[in-house]
Amino acid sequence: MTRTFVICALAAAMTALVGCGETEQTAKPATKKSDGKPWEASDSAFVAPGWKAGDQAAWDEQLRNRAQAQNEYAKVK
Repeated sequence: MTRTFVICALAAAMTALVGCGETEQTAKPATKKSDGKPWEASDSAFVAPGWKAGDQAAWDEQLRNRAQAQNEYAKVK
């Protein structure tokens, strides 16, 4: 009986010690920060067709069109 008690006490002590050794799990800040405006991006293979690089009005229009495509009310009509 004392042997079982000692084993349970050691297991509890080891569990408590393992819990104290946990590392902090916080989010790390982003390493890349962009200082440029999003509509001034360089030409890439991933841009939407019809978008002109450097044109803020075209950028806003693309965002508006993409948002409307996700609008459930517009899809139902």
